[in-house]
This record gives sequence, structure tokens and C-alpha cells, in this order.
Amino acid sequence: MRSFVLTLALIVPVSVMAAGSSSPNPPKSTKTTTVCQTGLVFDERSKKCVAPKESSLGDDALYQAARELAYAGRYDDALLVLAEMSDQSESRVLTYYGFTHRKAGRVDQGMAYYQAALNADPDNLLARSYMGQGLVMQGDMEAARAQLHEIRVRGGREAWPEVSLRQAIRSGQGFSY
Repeated sequence: MRSFVLTLALIVPVSVMAAGSSSPNPPKSTKTTTVCQTGLVFDERSKKCVAPKESSLGDDALYQAARELAYAGRYDDALLVLAEMSDQSESRVLTYYGFTHRKAGRVDQGMAYYQAALNADPDNLLARSYMGQGLVMQGDMEAARAQLHEIRVRGGREAWPEVSLRQAIRSGQGFSY
């Protein structure tokens, strides 16, 4: 994750980017959100909407589907998709569980997932940023600033996690995308 974030910092202009993405734009809508009903994802191989468990999607495609569903406000569907990823202890999976729960209003549960992501990978700058934004939402500015400091000392200055948390601290609000 750290190498991803560091690479991102070098190749992407400083801007608030979509959660978990290397693009400043939200995830593009696919048939997962435009055609599929609740609890289903579009499987390119079978060309139909299926339960995530029944799909032929690999972990990266499942992750992108979870991002797309979360952006569309379909948090429970995003959680169903995340549950099908092969490594539930992977830091990016834990981070996105945290993000999805936080955006669904379950801030404490989201914070627990962020902490688990950081236990798995202390250099997960995205988890630190999202945790910091959750702390801003809870009014704990001192702890949010501590996460901002950690992002900076771990090499994330001017990368998406640092920029978004810095802006959240300034505005008093977290970011969705």
C-alpha cells in the first residue's frame, strides 16, 4: 500500500481524489449500479447480474465493485461484495470496510476497521486519512492531527491521504469522494 501511495503522489496532481482510487473522479458507473438490483454485481463472463459469491470476479474487480456501490450510496451491497474478497485481513479490504461503515453512519464500527487496517499495515496512509476524517466527524481534532502527522512522517506529504485529511481538519468535515 505504501508504494502505491508514494507512486500516486508522484504521478497524480494534488487534488481530492476518489476514495481508494488513483483518479480524481468518482468510480464510473457500470452495470453493477445501473442494471443490477440490490445484492448483485454484474459478471462480465456470464453477462448477467449475480450474487457476489457466484461471480467470476477476482479481488481487484470485487474491490472496484465495492467502491462503485459505496459511491452510489449502496453501502450494504458494498459490504456484501467486500465479504467475498479472498483475504479479509488485507489492509485495503479492512480500510474499505471502515470507509463503508463510516459513510453509512456507523462511525464507531468504521473506526474499528481502520484500526484493524493499521494493525495489519501501519503505513496504510489511506486508512490513516479516513480514520482522521472519522475523528474530525467525532470532533476529536487533536487525534485527527495526530493521524495527519503520521501520514506526513510516513512519506505521504501532498498525496491524497494527506491533502484530504488536511482539508477535513480545516473545514471540520470529512470527504466522500
